[in-house]
Amino acid sequence: MAEISLKKRIWGWFFFDWASQPYHTVLLTFIFGPFFVSLASENFLSQGVETELAKANAQAMWSFTLTITGLIIGFGAPLLGAMADTGGRRIPWIIGFSLMLVAGAGGLWFTAPDGGNLMWMLMAFAFGFIGAEYALIFINAQLPSLGTEEEIGQISGSAFSFGYAGGVLSLFLILLLFAEQPNGKTLLGLDPGFGLLDAETRQGTRFTGPFVALWFMIFMIPYFLWVREVRPTGTRTSVGAALSRLWSTVRALPAKRSLFAYLGSSMLYRDALNGLYSFGGTFALLVLDFSVVQVGVFGIIAAIGASVFSYLGGHADKRFGPKPVVITTILVLMGVCFMLVNLSRDAMFGIPLAEGSMAPDIIFYICGVLIGGMGGVMQSASRTLMVRHCDPAAPTESFGLYGLTGRATAFIAPFLIGVATAVTGSTQLGVSPLLGLFLLGLIMLRWVHPKGELAP
Repeated sequence: MAEISLKKRIWGWFFFDWASQPYHTVLLTFIFGPFFVSLASENFLSQGVETELAKANAQAMWSFTLTITGLIIGFGAPLLGAMADTGGRRIPWIIGFSLMLVAGAGGLWFTAPDGGNLMWMLMAFAFGFIGAEYALIFINAQLPSLGTEEEIGQISGSAFSFGYAGGVLSLFLILLLFAEQPNGKTLLGLDPGFGLLDAETRQGTRFTGPFVALWFMIFMIPYFLWVREVRPTGTRTSVGAALSRLWSTVRALPAKRSLFAYLGSSMLYRDALNGLYSFGGTFALLVLDFSVVQVGVFGIIAAIGASVFSYLGGHADKRFGPKPVVITTILVLMGVCFMLVNLSRDAMFGIPLAEGSMAPDIIFYICGVLIGGMGGVMQSASRTLMVRHCDPAAPTESFGLYGLTGRATAFIAPFLIGVATAVTGSTQLGVSPLLGLFLLGLIMLRWVHPKGELAP
């Protein structure tokens, strides 16, 4: 077999982000998430629930599903990472979890247009999402082998930029050709799927699931062609060995002050970021009365911002290091959260707005650019900072712990949003706990060494 150049390996690695990003952009945030919330809200309304309470119940249902999914992802991540490091292979795991993503996304086609099978929608989405997040652990563990410490930040940023560009393109195609507006036409004024899909039963929007599955299968081809790993000789994967190794790593964490602080910090601020991603679209739909297609347009703007800022953030990471970049993104996103809590269709910071004012829309689009842009930069720089802290002999286990801290408490943001929404009956105030999570994460960064655990 011909030798594959490092440049090709890097590009192959980039293609995972391009292939998988639509699951987050199209399904989690801007199309399926708001679509689910709208169906659930209508379902509650049909049962005689008051309008605002129906919206709050729908958001709470979505948030508690993400809570459970986050727990499954978080507690499985470090064990899987340790098993992969013990066995020495990652590609088979990536294949298996890729199949989960494809099956989960494809299953969304069977969504009932009247919201009659809400649980099926949630289970199919969660199954695919778990596959996507588990695959990402093994993908991240390959990053240290792609460049030097100085190069990794730019590589990571470029990968996120490339991935978000894929998210933009996929979302653009969905809105132009498939997702129905209230008039039954797509954004181009076409019948969904060139007339092959029935707008009455929302087949255009339901097709987003199979679309994401097909997109992933096609664009993972470069990854599997160009990314190779050294096969182990005489090493077998053992659950017992993996658990023993993982337990030893966990016991040693308190003695590693910088790593321990970083895992705790990133746990909190990444949880807050995931909360913004998960509820940005539903916020637009429930608070600002956006349609699903309008939310999709908002998503395109946010994803373009993410692509551009991630690329620039990669260069900033290379020049200044990842820690200052992470701090900057946290401060900006705290400002965004504060704005959202004080924004509604009728008022801003308690000041009434004229009927039909476009100010809330303009402000929200600006917030979307910042959520997408700063979120992309934050994830990229966080991944670089984790590379500086990971054990060179067990990178998958290290990123498993990173996945654990990113997902073991992933229930906190959705749970707090769900509780705050249910208690206050306000979708706006429901996102207020994210401010506290960002702040705590920022405080804990004080004890994180910018060069990593082994820095002098």
